[in-house]
Amino acid sequence: MPPEALDRIVERLERTAAELRAGDLSPERAATLVDECASLAVEAGSQLDREVRSTEGGGPAGQLALES
Repeated sequence: MPPEALDRIVERLERTAAELRAGDLSPERAATLVDECASLAVEAGSQLDREVRSTEGGGPAGQLALES
């Protein structure tokens, strides 16, 4: 996924959060938006993990490579 994809995810997250902050929502709509924010955050985190792994040699996320 190109870096622009992460930008699009962030924009969607910001729009969704703005709608939540605006108020005037039914409880069902607010719950749907909270779920959408959570999904977008997971998607953004996954994208960041992929980008980090691609620049650091592809090891598992959160692990450093052993020096030889």
